[in-house]
Amino acid sequence: MPLPFLTADRTFEAAEDVALPFEDRDRWRRPYRPGPWRVGVAALWLLLASYVLFAAVIIALTGTVTEAAVVFGVALLVIAGALRLLRMGVWVSARGLRQVGFFVTRTAPWEQIVAVRTVQQPVRWLGLPRTVQGQALMLVRRGRPADDMPTLLTTHNADFLGRVTAFDRAADAVEAWASESTRG
Repeated sequence: MPLPFLTADRTFEAAEDVALPFEDRDRWRRPYRPGPWRVGVAALWLLLASYVLFAAVIIALTGTVTEAAVVFGVALLVIAGALRLLRMGVWVSARGLRQVGFFVTRTAPWEQIVAVRTVQQPVRWLGLPRTVQGQALMLVRRGRPADDMPTLLTTHNADFLGRVTAFDRAADAVEAWASESTRG
């Protein structure tokens, strides 16, 4: 019995990351998918949270309610951290460009953005202090000095490490949103 979805003789239909024309442009959307490093770390955090929740149930059955509540609170913090990690990245809408970090979210309206460009420069590897040569997507804002350009995406962050083609597509998508939105 042949299983056509598992055979190599048929063409693979890759899902396009292009937004459909009828979709609401006022909704915030990430123009790329989260990378395997980010998803893997978040999955490990959620696995850890499941063990902590199980420990909270055991403590609630055998210990005091206060101890169980503390452990349950720790599990909720781990879950919130994993969800925030998955939310990190660059988001675009008709209103502007939003860079979501773990602790801080910055939003720039399209009226303040002069350009979004890809540059070759030393970039941080997975957000650590070590730098390697790579590409970065930089944001140029009106009224800010040229050396104060925030880095939006890099080829060596948790979304694009080892996925240069995905970085190119994401950078092109963000640049297209910027050029389309800053024109008018």
